[in-house]
Amino acid sequence: MQEVANLIVDTLNGLIWGKVLIWLLVASGVYFTLRLGLIQFRHFGHTFMVLKGSRQSDDSGISSFQALCTSLAARVGTGNVAGVAVAITLGGAGAIFWMWVIALLGMATGFVEATLAQLFKIRDDKGQFRGGPAYYMEKGLGARWMGVLFSIFLIIAFGFVFNAVQANTITGAMLGAFGVSTWISGLAVVVLTALIIFGGLRAIARFSELAVPFMAAAYLLVALGIIAMNLAEMPAVFELIFKSAFGLHEAAAGGIGAAIMNGFKRGLFSNEAGMGSAPNAAASATPYPPHPASQGYVQMAGVFIDTILICTASAAIILLAGPQPGEGIMLVQNALTSEVGDWGKYFLAVIILFFAFTSIVANYFYAENCLVFLEHSHPAGLLWFRLAVLGMVMFGALASMPFVWNLADLSMGLMAITNLIAILLLSNLAIKLARDYNGQRKAGKLPTFDASQYPEVQAKLEPGVWDNRAKP
Repeated sequence: MQEVANLIVDTLNGLIWGKVLIWLLVASGVYFTLRLGLIQFRHFGHTFMVLKGSRQSDDSGISSFQALCTSLAARVGTGNVAGVAVAITLGGAGAIFWMWVIALLGMATGFVEATLAQLFKIRDDKGQFRGGPAYYMEKGLGARWMGVLFSIFLIIAFGFVFNAVQANTITGAMLGAFGVSTWISGLAVVVLTALIIFGGLRAIARFSELAVPFMAAAYLLVALGIIAMNLAEMPAVFELIFKSAFGLHEAAAGGIGAAIMNGFKRGLFSNEAGMGSAPNAAASATPYPPHPASQGYVQMAGVFIDTILICTASAAIILLAGPQPGEGIMLVQNALTSEVGDWGKYFLAVIILFFAFTSIVANYFYAENCLVFLEHSHPAGLLWFRLAVLGMVMFGALASMPFVWNLADLSMGLMAITNLIAILLLSNLAIKLARDYNGQRKAGKLPTFDASQYPEVQAKLEPGVWDNRAKP
């Protein structure tokens, strides 16, 4: 039975990734990069300057910093560690180059989707901001059917499949480092997840705000230490990456095609730019400056931190260690142990526990957000949904890794195609917002959104959300 399921999933992945999504991702990234005037390069400094005022919030929304941490909590997970190992195993070292490419292009794509999510956000029954691709599909395009389709894909992907991937990585790390049974660690993850997801959005945001900076900084510091100890070997590592990226190195696993395919797949799984997931967190923020585009800059920073910094750290650990046994997270554990000693595998097990667990929590929030869009957010419905999510976490803890990863690729691909079509159709509006924001900056003003300057969409915006937006 599983052989048949594997065959079906592999066939669909080949069609989606080989024929449609890779070219759509690249074309969208190039298009947005050019239309926005190389925004991710020209405004790189401003991307991080916006974070200075990102701790401000109000009763309706979480802070921009909390939104960034929530989106990073979902991004920074198995894709940054086990995903990098999978990319190198299947695509050679050159896959890392293509992960960089899709991330740099994806920064512009991430800007567009986060800006649109902010513009079309709503207030839910509790007065809190919600939004995301489903909402801009319904309000911006007038296509609720498209929002429903996207919501279903996201609930399958983030509520169920991705959480299974994260749980699979946690249990693998615990087994490899401490010999803990997958049953025991799986049950522990289920219990901890339940404690947080029953606490609501603000509990998720507070947890992410505390956990994400700590875990990312600790992992980067260890990686930097390893790079410092092997500084003389780094030029050879970069040479290997670049040569393998273009099929010029005999060690490239499968040549340039495999490098591109696996680099793009794992890059998208890691940074999620264009997938339509991070905008769900971006829409929940009270932005500062009070303009939709400011959250676009914040989310660009998220793509950069995720892939250019953290994924590169993982790649350095793996490539500096040379060939190691194992696959996925165990490959990284063995590489780290060879570099720093036995404590490395225990350190990585703890870090991956944080990485993957925060991803599970943030993934749940994305899925709940789409459940609200589908108008199935009554207490009984949420209870059953939360129980189903917890069941999928346990399933992932025990399932075989290749099938889980393939299922993740499929659900991710369907989500991304739907979202990319929507943001391409709304691209003129996002570009107008970017120009408005930067025009006010050049005039020495605090960028502030004025809905009356957008008569084409003013009637589509949620009443009261953008009225009289003042400095917090």
